[in-house]
Amino acid sequence: MATPDMLAKYDMTIGIECHVQLDTLTKLFSGADNDARDKAPNTAVNPIDFGLPGMLPVLNRKAVELALKAGKALNAEVARTSRFDRKHYFYPDLPKGYQTTQMYHPIILEGYVDVPMLDGETVRVRVHHAHLEEDAGKLTHYSDFSLVDLNRAGTPLIEIVSEPDIHSAAAAKAYATELQRLMTYAGVSLGDLYQGNMRFDVNISIAPKGATELGTRAEVKNLNSFRSVEKAAEYEFNRQVEILEKGERVVQETRGWDDAAGKTNSQRSKEDAQDYRYMPDADIPPIVLSDEEIEKIQAEVPALPSYYREQWKVLSIDSTVENALLYSQESASLVQRILETGKNAAARRVALWFVMAVEEQLFADDRVNENESPVNDRHLIELSDMVDDNKLSSTSAKEIFFDILKTSRSPYEIAEEKNLLQVSDESAIDSIVDEVLHDPASAQSIKDFKEGQEKAIGFLVGQVMKKSAGKANPGMAQQAIRKKLGE
Repeated sequence: MATPDMLAKYDMTIGIECHVQLDTLTKLFSGADNDARDKAPNTAVNPIDFGLPGMLPVLNRKAVELALKAGKALNAEVARTSRFDRKHYFYPDLPKGYQTTQMYHPIILEGYVDVPMLDGETVRVRVHHAHLEEDAGKLTHYSDFSLVDLNRAGTPLIEIVSEPDIHSAAAAKAYATELQRLMTYAGVSLGDLYQGNMRFDVNISIAPKGATELGTRAEVKNLNSFRSVEKAAEYEFNRQVEILEKGERVVQETRGWDDAAGKTNSQRSKEDAQDYRYMPDADIPPIVLSDEEIEKIQAEVPALPSYYREQWKVLSIDSTVENALLYSQESASLVQRILETGKNAAARRVALWFVMAVEEQLFADDRVNENESPVNDRHLIELSDMVDDNKLSSTSAKEIFFDILKTSRSPYEIAEEKNLLQVSDESAIDSIVDEVLHDPASAQSIKDFKEGQEKAIGFLVGQVMKKSAGKANPGMAQQAIRKKLGE
């Protein structure tokens, strides 16, 4: 591997092409089911997907509407007129012999994404354009033969093409993560990376520091997790630095990513546009949009992550907490609704609870999994109030919160069922404290505390909690102990 001194001599430049599967019921040009999950091969298909003679495509209007929403999420202008082209190449999973795409007149024009980094900084990545296109099928390779599954053929996609504005593996990961948030929050895609709803092609080149021209790029295809985007970029940077340090040249090529080995591998030399013999698709009329149509569709886009980040500044939560909270659109919306009631403290506490839920893996990595049963805002406000009123410890509140996520039951009901309600009655706690202070087992801790050993009070509070079966309010118990020991 390249040494740190070698790496320090070069700058990395990254551009990312992201394929986003649109959340439509049917495919881009046929009436076949767009959800091929768990379906037998070649069953979610239509004669159009097979490319049979005489079959004419019909454009899915919903796909166009979702592209308009994507345009808003990308801060991009939408083309009033866009057109489809045929991209010719011959492969078993492409029965027509061409892919229908938008090479010359894409529906989404220049835009940008402001990418929040973990250190609190923001990196702006410009979007060159995004275009509508259909997906190809899938090949499954065996030892001496391959099988074709056309369930995915014709799936509606938008391909978002960034400018080469990314200069670190961490920024590449952050950009991919923010794109997923934008597409799911805008309702464009389900955004499930595990199911292939979003795939990333990462173009990486390096050049000596201060160089005015970019180096020769390699494209790492079909990355389907944020981690693989980051790791592939790191590996390619090292690989290309090693090549240049040996006095050799980087070859423009397409490479695959081996997640298990943590390496890229060469697949084929990179084609240029002329290799695909692009031509206008005469079977599909141009998409012509009016300003009124665009405004109407884009007005349906709900609040995006940038809106929540701006609103949450009053909560004083750091970017790590923000990003974890934004993991689920439902949780982000819920915290915002609580904030809008004026209960800032409750909103902050609920935000931190949701972050704990992510850390406890109640939401799966690289997916947006919403709760099957909706969480009642009132229940979470009530749970926060119970902590403020010393009816629950913070540990018990966390446990109840996780139960609410699963069951949507009231916090008081759960607390009673689990016997988690704290004793906050002053006289009852005084009685337990008296019992502990008169216990011979407490004598040494009492002596130590009176001699200035502050940590000794922890033992006494622990004894109170033990005798109360964990129900005593620990804060009130400590206050009572200090009072009785004359502090």
